[in-house]
Amino acid sequence: EVPLQASGGCLVQPGGSLRLSCAASGFTFSDYAIGWFRQAPGKDREGVSCISAVGKDRTWYRDSVKGRFTISRDNAKNTVYLQMNSLKPEDTAVYYCAAGGGRWSGIPYRSYEYDYWGQGTQVTVSS
Repeated sequence: EVPLQASGGCLVQPGGSLRLSCAASGFTFSDYAIGWFRQAPGKDREGVSCISAVGKDRTWYRDSVKGRFTISRDNAKNTVYLQMNSLKPEDTAVYYCAAGGGRWSGIPYRSYEYDYWGQGTQVTVSS
């Protein structure tokens, strides 16, 4: 069983919207922070957004997506969403979700602190 399944990526025109989903299974979802990362061709992986475990009520966004992306979690469905609006060509990348538990320090984008990773979903923003 794969702990995280990312989905929702596709080809979209500039200015369009997408909602990515990250479905979790096999661990206590509510205890984990969930982060979204992305990697564009030829570039390093970068953190995009993060939401803390249930009860901590914190979210983070990288500067380039603030005001355009919104992260949320539905604990009844063990799913985290990334709503992406006003998409730009520079948002094109493979998007990954990751779950951070006991090793997660509270600093959102330290990828080595995440325990589980999804398989990635391709987002392409192009006309």
